[in-house]
Amino acid sequence: MKSSKKRIKQSEKLRRNNMRRKSMIKTFTKRVLSLLSNKDIERAKHYFNRVQSILDRFSQKNVIHRNKASRKKSRLSKKINQISKLL
Repeated sequence: MKSSKKRIKQSEKLRRNNMRRKSMIKTFTKRVLSLLSNKDIERAKHYFNRVQSILDRFSQKNVIHRNKASRKKSRLSKKINQISKLL
């Protein structure tokens, strides 16, 4: 059927986009964590702001669950605050 072939194409395209978006989240999260391990708080905060906006945007588009986005933001901010208190 024509509609089923179209649906297969659409779902494959959506799957690729979601994989790309999830990879983007992981990349920026890792960047924040590596900056924190190098004690570069200012750049880590800059990237954390970008991670927050990415997580919010992708949770609205149902790439990730909104609670997962909230949990990631909370844990990252907690780490930033802990390290900034030590310095």
